[in-house]
Amino acid sequence: MHDRTRSEYRTQLSQELPDAAEVTDLRFEGPDLVVYTSTPEVFAEDDRLIGRLASSLQKRLTVRPTADARSSRSEAHAAIEDILPDDAGIRDIEFHPETGEVIIEAEKPGLVIGRGGRTKRRVAAETGWTVEVVRTPPMESETVSNVRNFLKQERGDRRSFLERVGESIHSGPADPEWVRVSTLGCCREVGRASFVLSTGNTRVLVDCGDKPGAEGEVPYLQAPEAMPLTDIDAVVLTHAHLDHSALLPILFKYGYDGPIYLTEPTRDLMGLLQLDYLDVASKEGRTPPYDSSMVRQALKHTIPVEYGNVTDIAPDVKLTLRNAGHILGSASAHFHVGEGYHNVVFSGDVHYTDTRLFNGADNDFPRSETLVMESTYGRRGDHSTDQADAERTLVDTVRETVRNDGTVVIPAFAVGRSQELMLVLADAMRTGELPTVPVYLDGMIREATAIHTAYPEYLRDGLRERILYEDENPFLAEQFEHIDGGSEQREAIASGEPAIVLSTSGMVTGGPIFFWLDVLADDPANTLVFVGYQAEGTLGRRIQQGRREVSLPRWDGGRSRVTLQLGVEDVSGFSGHADRGGLMDYVRTMSDRPDRVLCVHGDETATNQFSSALYDEFGMATYQPRNLETFRCD
Repeated sequence: MHDRTRSEYRTQLSQELPDAAEVTDLRFEGPDLVVYTSTPEVFAEDDRLIGRLASSLQKRLTVRPTADARSSRSEAHAAIEDILPDDAGIRDIEFHPETGEVIIEAEKPGLVIGRGGRTKRRVAAETGWTVEVVRTPPMESETVSNVRNFLKQERGDRRSFLERVGESIHSGPADPEWVRVSTLGCCREVGRASFVLSTGNTRVLVDCGDKPGAEGEVPYLQAPEAMPLTDIDAVVLTHAHLDHSALLPILFKYGYDGPIYLTEPTRDLMGLLQLDYLDVASKEGRTPPYDSSMVRQALKHTIPVEYGNVTDIAPDVKLTLRNAGHILGSASAHFHVGEGYHNVVFSGDVHYTDTRLFNGADNDFPRSETLVMESTYGRRGDHSTDQADAERTLVDTVRETVRNDGTVVIPAFAVGRSQELMLVLADAMRTGELPTVPVYLDGMIREATAIHTAYPEYLRDGLRERILYEDENPFLAEQFEHIDGGSEQREAIASGEPAIVLSTSGMVTGGPIFFWLDVLADDPANTLVFVGYQAEGTLGRRIQQGRREVSLPRWDGGRSRVTLQLGVEDVSGFSGHADRGGLMDYVRTMSDRPDRVLCVHGDETATNQFSSALYDEFGMATYQPRNLETFRCD
């Protein structure tokens, strides 16, 4: 079946390519059809040729030159330096003869690509090498550097892996007899998101996270719908937050050897957060369920997918990711099963409207009979403060605390909310609404911010323009200072001049926030500000609900009994989740509204009330499933 399919692709290419083009070989690498050619200049000279072919073939298409069609590395290097403008900021030029690719890293990749791709095509035409362009992050990121270097080192193994995945994907058309969604977590609760999408031929695992504040509550991977893990065909990760990604490496510990489909920034953030997950567990004396080698295995098996690209992930399943507006690289996942047999959308975590950081969620799916929908803020009263009002409240709170010579500490997720807050604070200081005081970034926040700057194309339109074209990167404002020392540096900050501290963890479940509560607790001039969701069972939720006597783990291994005398404020409006109205709007404005909705990722009250609201307003079949239930969708 595979050979016949390859033959069909070759026949179609011969009909659609210019007469001057020569195809020497076709291969499948993951979802890509790889075309080897002895005439790479033909593809390089026509800026629309590859796009037309990909559209016609309905395949992701990669073109690679044969060895005899390429100039030598020294000749190509000289040509590249001659063609590219000096102000592109070329950092590295790396050749990969086994694939005929040259990777050009630049501070300004747009100048390497050129208007309409003109410069990139000229390099390809004159050298014969296929050009891949990557951006040098404006802020140095250890994570981005390590991930890129690791994947380069594993390039040979990854190619073998991709060929194996490609063989599986293109093993022949399969007509599904049914479609099912099984719940392995995340139902009537927030956290441990995990689902299995099954057809008669394929099983896809969607997310595999932990549950904040509930050690040991993990997805039900032992369920028959998931076992054996070695037989899962693909994994799709909607975004990198640990309640969706933390347990993915455990799949490789127990024999899974297949692909993980995600966006490129989600890949990098996943590695960062999973390694931190292991580090926190070690510091707290817990034994994590996997080690760092399994994190590397997960990274090695990732296949990045861009928003909007239709990608084959199994003979009978195509995947399309759309921006979810939640965090960097977050996605809603659309699965097209069979030849129009059924369509399932997993919303992931969504934020429907634009924020300073991201464009709002994109729900433009051509078909969507079944929707698995997050319901975090699905209760009747879950209406968040308007963002402008939330920003004013935050600025007023900070201003009052600074006026009283106090320190503001904000527990925040390292990914997403911290960067949103940085933009608000930088703008308020720039306009004079706030005095310019140090803003200290503790935990992973600085590194997560650097990853954001490496992928400006995933940020909101105006912010992206500021970073790319106006040379005005707000994340580089001088008031932002990274805490890279230990307790002595933190104690000096706590006893010093008024300041703002953004600290992980966002739900007060671990990390340096414990230290800040310990040292700032006894001064009423200081203020603790909650800006995000505090899950049931977390210390953040207990403090938010009025608890003032708390027990905190110390960095030296002991515990402190602390009475919180500092002010505690709750500023809604900064959550990465849509409120009740935003969730309703997400469904209301879908171009093809689903027939049924499974309401998940919310406590029992939220899923129940949101499910009822969808039924009342739209008349669709709605459910609030429990964990370990299976729904036949067709």
